[in-house]
Amino acid sequence: MRTARAPEGALVTADLAALEVGVTPATIRKWVQLERLRPAGRQGKAFLYRLEDVFAAERATRRRM
Repeated sequence: MRTARAPEGALVTADLAALEVGVTPATIRKWVQLERLRPAGRQGKAFLYRLEDVFAAERATRRRM
């Protein structure tokens, strides 16, 4: 199965960000709620994220465990 890969520096939706780091979209929303991740923009009602920010939030979460 192929997964969609976003170009570096691109803004992605929570669904694609979650797919890239191997978590659920709910986890992305939780990181935002806990202020571990901030949206970088919007597309309609959807928040968009920088992948480098998402990976940083994932690494920070793993260090806390």
